[in-house]
This record gives sequence, C-alpha cells and structure tokens, in this order.
Amino acid sequence: MDRREVLMGILNMRQVDKHEKYLAIPSISGRSKRAVFDSLLDRIWKKLQGWKEKSLSRAGKEILLKSVIQTIPTYLMGVYKIPHSVVQKIHSVMARFWWGSSDVHRKTHWKNWDSMCTLKCFGGMGFKDLRVFNDALLGKQAWRLIRAPTTLFGRVMKAKYYPTCDFLSASLGNSNSYSWRSI
Repeated sequence: MDRREVLMGILNMRQVDKHEKYLAIPSISGRSKRAVFDSLLDRIWKKLQGWKEKSLSRAGKEILLKSVIQTIPTYLMGVYKIPHSVVQKIHSVMARFWWGSSDVHRKTHWKNWDSMCTLKCFGGMGFKDLRVFNDALLGKQAWRLIRAPTTLFGRVMKAKYYPTCDFLSASLGNSNSYSWRSI
C-alpha cells in the first residue's frame, strides 16, 4: 500500500479498482457474456438513433451502415464467436434502419437481409453477413496460431491450451476461455 501511494504521487495518477472496459470489451465478463454483447448492441443502437434516417438518401444509409455499423463489432468478432441471436438482432436493427422503419411505423422490407448481404453483382446490396465475417476473423486467429506460433499470442495460447501438441491437434479441454472456445 505504501509503494502504491508513493507511485500514485510520483505519477500523479489515481487508483482504479477495476477497469470497466478495455478496447470496448468489458474487462471482467464472467460466465455470462450478456454484458459483453449487450454493450455491443447498445453502441449500435445509439449510433443508429443519432442519425436522422429521414434526411438520408439510400446511398447515405448504405455508406453509414457499411462504414460505421458493420465495423463496430469487428474487434469483438476477432476475439469471440458472437451468438446467432446477437447477430440476428444487429441485422434486424440494420434492416429497420435501411427500410426506414421506426418503433411506431413498421415499413415493408422488400428484401430479406440475407439477400441484402449478397454481392452487388449478384443482385444484393453487398452488406456483410456478420456470421460469416465473424467466422473469417476467428479463422484468421487460428491461422496466426498455426503460421506464427512463436509470437506472444501463440506462445501464451500454446502454454495454456495445447502445451504437448500443435494447434491442429489441440482439444477443447475442460477449463477454457470463451476466446479459446471461439477460435
């Protein structure tokens, strides 16, 4: 305690009991991942509520959805497998914004969201399917573990989850993190 007080005085810092978030992810989530994904949904909802969808053209909505909303969960998707229900909620909110629906007035959705996620050259709008994108980002992490096992990330994961074999031979194990299960 004495050293802590001295260092706080020298560095002119205050003591933090626990960090609430680190890189937009709650630092302590426990077994329930609800807090992690609820905060993600809240961030997306707040962004969409801030925009005046009536004053935006279709092109403006497309750019905002693709460049802002679809990038918000990118870091989280590279760490965790996002549950299907959360992805469905994100897609639903994006579809409502796209078609101009609100809490009071529900407008007709002329195409389902899966067809909107089809490439433009095949008749879709080119939105990302977040389930596929999530799998791709987690696959990239697995690829890093295979191709660069000597990095800090690779050494930590090997020491903790597969110390006696390589990544491809590793089993899920009993006591593992949500990140490891996701990868």
